[in-house]
Amino acid sequence: MAVSQNTDLHVTDEKKPCPLCSEEKYKACYGHKLHRHLLNFHWKVSVEFEGYRMCICYLPCHPVKPNLIGDQTWSKLGAHYHCIICSATITRRTDMIGHINRHVNKGETESRFITVPAPKYAPEVVKESATDVQVLPNYSTPQKTDSYFNPKMKLNRQLIFCALAVLAKEREPIECLDAFGATGIMGLQWAKHLRSSVRVTINDCNENSVAMIQENCLLNKMKVKLNTKDEDNDEAMGDGEENTDTIEVTKMDANVIMHLRSFDFIHLDPFGTTVNYLDSAFRNVRNLGIVSLTSTDISSLYAKAQHVALRHYGCNIVRTEYYKELAARIVIAAVTRAAARCNKGIEVLLAVALEHFVLVVVRVLRGPSLADDSARKIRYLIHCQWCEERIFQKEGNMLEENPYQQLPCDCHGSMPGKTAVVLGPLWSGALFNAGFLRRMYFEAVQHGLDEAQSLLKTIVCEAECTTSKPNSTHTPCEESKQEECGVYIKTSNTSPESLLIHGKRKSDEGVRNANKRLKAENSSEHPAFYYNIHRHSIKGMNMPKLNKFLSYLSEAGYRVSRTHFDPMGVRTNAPLAQFKTVLLKYSTPTYTGAQAEDADFLEDDRAAVAVFPKDCAPHYTAE
Repeated sequence: MAVSQNTDLHVTDEKKPCPLCSEEKYKACYGHKLHRHLLNFHWKVSVEFEGYRMCICYLPCHPVKPNLIGDQTWSKLGAHYHCIICSATITRRTDMIGHINRHVNKGETESRFITVPAPKYAPEVVKESATDVQVLPNYSTPQKTDSYFNPKMKLNRQLIFCALAVLAKEREPIECLDAFGATGIMGLQWAKHLRSSVRVTINDCNENSVAMIQENCLLNKMKVKLNTKDEDNDEAMGDGEENTDTIEVTKMDANVIMHLRSFDFIHLDPFGTTVNYLDSAFRNVRNLGIVSLTSTDISSLYAKAQHVALRHYGCNIVRTEYYKELAARIVIAAVTRAAARCNKGIEVLLAVALEHFVLVVVRVLRGPSLADDSARKIRYLIHCQWCEERIFQKEGNMLEENPYQQLPCDCHGSMPGKTAVVLGPLWSGALFNAGFLRRMYFEAVQHGLDEAQSLLKTIVCEAECTTSKPNSTHTPCEESKQEECGVYIKTSNTSPESLLIHGKRKSDEGVRNANKRLKAENSSEHPAFYYNIHRHSIKGMNMPKLNKFLSYLSEAGYRVSRTHFDPMGVRTNAPLAQFKTVLLKYSTPTYTGAQAEDADFLEDDRAAVAVFPKDCAPHYTAE
């Protein structure tokens, strides 16, 4: 039952039974199937102790308490573990771990059983963005591996890399932290492509993950600087002949390292929610630094587990047509509250919500006044459950008798009962910074990140609320940044309080021009939320194509764009009533349209008969 981890498994062509299962449970099979069964059924749920693993056993050696039903009595046999120190059999894995820990506390660590050699699994090498990493078997299942590596998060890693590359152009070198390293793939990509512009620190609290991160650094010919919580000494590893950059690998809790040190760029990607690490992230992050976080608890954010969203984020939500954007605003609201507790405000640079993750990238603005301004953008949302109209609740301390009257629709007056719900609190500000996104798109083109390019094109159009695609030939300085006399000015989605001036003092004329620009931008507020064109279609009518419908809305005088949250979504500042009016105007009846098409077909057919000679005419007659 206890096996060593230092030998190989010999697979033969003969049928053999499983040594840990009865014949009734698992019949004899060939070696490759037996190997897969042992790996997936016994090895993954084993308990490790001093180089050995105690695998789960299904043999009839652990009788369970008999059950009495009438006059029948039987003994049920269940799964269990065998302790290699004593003769105890434990049914639950957590109880087995506690049982072994009690032996260790008593100083009883000598095995009383003969151990059997176990298989040694060679790590697999995976390559992504010119970076090689070693991964363990079953690397994409978090519960069954120490070093979790998800190939589906490649797009997420590319977006984070582009954000870091933009920050590295603003000031260098910058200190960046990957708080949950796992295999170290993200930090290795940073150091390998950005070189001396960044000083990378990869952290993980798991000892096996730290060892794998070191091996992956050596695999990519990087120097390693080891720094753990228990040992103060630093150790440099690797010759680093081709790349002289050094990656610092730390073994600490993520909250601890973010409390102890300051960083310019922090990325949080735990398994699940990030709310447990937000306070530590904003405590020591530097001014104008960037905090990016990936939340994978989509069951709560997408309103499948509403009680979990209330527990983690303090938000009341329901399932809506714009649930993905709702999830992004929930995360940003939690980020804003955590930053405000540290007397810091935020500027949202990017918010992405896809099928399996929510990514938020914010810039940190230090100061209590900026923190207050950011906190004021957290509001409640009023959502009509009949027509799906929505509006953020107005600011003010006075309570309204019927807040649902703020909705543009008249469902609250024409429908009986409670027609709307109050959701939130949520972030009510902008979700994108168009200038920063254009520079991210430029970096994606420079480094050949194809998947990020296509998504950033859509997001740039969404940020500017336009249907025109960005041009990669434009330089990032032309699009988003003006650096005159050491002044940094944001040119989109900017509020007056976030105009930051450092270095030399700017002239009065430059300040007046900046104020004019800010007033012009604030006058055209970015539209919040979007409408799904299929959810509001009219029964019995053929809708226009999505691109044509966007042009129709634009001709009607509204700002309009597509959205990455929903492939059939339309982001516009038009009210829902006007949205449906334009949709109805350019929709055609289903049957009328079909009859018109038949008439056009007959006209074309008759013309074809008239053009061709008489001997060919019978072949083209219409039925």
